[in-house]
Amino acid sequence: MGVQRSDVEFASSGTTIRAWLYRPDAEPGTPDPPVIVMAHGLGGVRGMRLDAFAERFTQAGYACLVFDYRHFGDSDGQPRQLLSVRRQLADYDAAIAYARSLPGVDAARVIVWGTSFSGGHALVLAARHPDLAAAISQCPFTSGVASTLALDRLGAAKVSARGVADLVSMVLRREPVLVELAGTGHDTALMTAPDVVPGYLGLVPEGSTFRNEVAARIGLAISVHSPARSMKKIRIPTLVCACDADTVAPVGPTVRAAQANPMITLERYPYGHFDIYVGDAFERVVGDQIAFLTATVPVGV
Repeated sequence: MGVQRSDVEFASSGTTIRAWLYRPDAEPGTPDPPVIVMAHGLGGVRGMRLDAFAERFTQAGYACLVFDYRHFGDSDGQPRQLLSVRRQLADYDAAIAYARSLPGVDAARVIVWGTSFSGGHALVLAARHPDLAAAISQCPFTSGVASTLALDRLGAAKVSARGVADLVSMVLRREPVLVELAGTGHDTALMTAPDVVPGYLGLVPEGSTFRNEVAARIGLAISVHSPARSMKKIRIPTLVCACDADTVAPVGPTVRAAQANPMITLERYPYGHFDIYVGDAFERVVGDQIAFLTATVPVGV
């Protein structure tokens, strides 16, 4: 099925959010397609392979709304590189509302999709919005404690110190104190596992305005954020794609929470956190996600 992509924008708390809207080419009289709302993970922007997923979903007959959070990418919001869990969830809420307002889509069948940090968001949203048709969460961040323990100890201490400095800067109304997203060894970075720099930064397309830094206060917030707690409350069909070799979002809390809820379908893969965006791993995972969508939110009805 052919794919049409257009640039759209909507407001979230008065800030302009920019997005791509994908629509499948369809014969006249075809029922309106379900729509998948998508955003990236920790500090990521939509050009970091979300287009690859959206194209495949659209070829399968689904519309997709792929957006950048405020403060990141092509969306507005000052200061830049400010990562707030609360604001990102609000941006998802605004995107869901906007998707439901679009002509030519099935407003009653909206699906949320998230990856990595936004994989956690998708699980929180699935619990909060029982009116959603389904949710997909891949390599999700589900436990701040587990992810913090996975960090290099010296690097984690330096991130915490930088986070405190950023909070002081916020109180004094100064520019944010920044920390790297991807680093190695003892770097002051939020992710320092050996596969992070090639895996995460390798997703950045040539010419992108992506910045490998974020306001450091999120380093403190991450340690107490636990989407796994929301998983027990999910009452809509939800697919969780977990990577057993994940060095960024350890798989244990995800698997335990998913296995405890019959509304969650758990698929496990022998891959690392960043493997599923490209190559054979991408093909396997996106194929499983399309099979789940076809079974739970079919097109053409």
